[in-house]
Amino acid sequence: MANVIKLRKGLDIHLQGKAAETKLTLKSNGKYALVPDDFEGVTPKVVVREGDIVKAGDALFVNKLHPEVRFASPVSGKVTAVERGERRKVLCVKVEADAQQVYADYGKKDVAKMDSQAVIDALLEAGLFGYINQLPYAVSTSPDVQPKAIFVSALRDKPLAASFDYEVKGQEQDFVTGLKALAKIAKVHLGVGPQSPLAQSVATQSQQTGIEVTVFDGPCPAGNVGVQVNNIDPVNKGEVVWTIGDPTVVLFIGRLFNTGKVNLTRTVALCGSEVKKPCYVDMLIGQELNTLVSNSYEPGHSVRIINGNVLTGRKTTKDGFLGAHSSEITIIPEGDDANEMFGWIMPRFKQFSVSRSYFSWLCGKKEYALDARIKGGERHIIMSGEYDSVLPMDIYGEYLIKAIITGDIDRQEQLGIYEVAPEDFALAEFVDSSKLELQRIVRQGLDILRKENA
Repeated sequence: MANVIKLRKGLDIHLQGKAAETKLTLKSNGKYALVPDDFEGVTPKVVVREGDIVKAGDALFVNKLHPEVRFASPVSGKVTAVERGERRKVLCVKVEADAQQVYADYGKKDVAKMDSQAVIDALLEAGLFGYINQLPYAVSTSPDVQPKAIFVSALRDKPLAASFDYEVKGQEQDFVTGLKALAKIAKVHLGVGPQSPLAQSVATQSQQTGIEVTVFDGPCPAGNVGVQVNNIDPVNKGEVVWTIGDPTVVLFIGRLFNTGKVNLTRTVALCGSEVKKPCYVDMLIGQELNTLVSNSYEPGHSVRIINGNVLTGRKTTKDGFLGAHSSEITIIPEGDDANEMFGWIMPRFKQFSVSRSYFSWLCGKKEYALDARIKGGERHIIMSGEYDSVLPMDIYGEYLIKAIITGDIDRQEQLGIYEVAPEDFALAEFVDSSKLELQRIVRQGLDILRKENA
């Protein structure tokens, strides 16, 4: 039987436009790009040039600080551009795909006969190791770090989140192989939802393979891997855990060992209140979004296209590329053309609020079509307990944010900064009456701390 942890703090935001469990067949236009910014903490060094021919699985760039950590091309084809920004920062490496795909062959492997170092070497060679993150600092991990445990969250519970139970259907063997491979490195903790069929399929093999399944029963953000770490085995100073908050990465790892090839296909939810027919589609990491979103919403509407989830994703355009960890492409109203008579003084039955300042709380659990407006300017921090009500972790969120803003590193360490990632404050940012960019503040605090401790 799997362990069950019930969480009471959090907030489920019900939005219009959740993807129906049907798949749309999408024909790619052949344009792909791998974006280094998708891998937090990585300083890229490009190892290809314009005009080079690459196979799917060949390295496009490496981590400059750890050159053995490679990042694989999702397709075979011709490198068409290495785009750079200010101070020659690498923005992306573009590849035009061949009509017939050619894969680099890394050979099928029997995970049961491999040791920890063999698994790590295989992931490094195939360019998949960089998809594994770590706490503290919430960055892409390095192979010279020995984790005390590996945490995988297969529970997606953010607004409009894609269902991993739907994605993994028919791929259960790849998922189990990926978990077994990770279990060779350290004990694996798998977090699932209360109704997930994964719990039973994995639990039958957990005793023999060092995989422990935990059911998290509670509102968002129960699916955050940082929340799961905090409730199972918190990170203390000097300790490191590896984290995989994107369970599709486990599928990538399983496919590598079962087939010997790098297959970066993932099932993405096209969702949001502006989408005509919300559905799922199979896409490769780095695939251009144009063919997906060009006819998905009414022309002339002012929309916000988000690469990822509404709480944690990045603003993009239809000329953008699917992020390495994006399981949703979300389209919502921008809100720049909204004109509300009398503004905040109206009862607002169609607007959502965590307080009862809007009368929409009388309507029960209805779905809302929220836009991208902040609805207010930045204010001083109000110590109201807002953050704690949606943060199911044993930390004082408001005090930690204040310590980060003031640059008090000792205070940050005492308040548990080693345990958090920016996404853990996504809901706090949503409910924050001070309108602060909490995720950006936490990211800056973690980056400064990492440099101080380097």
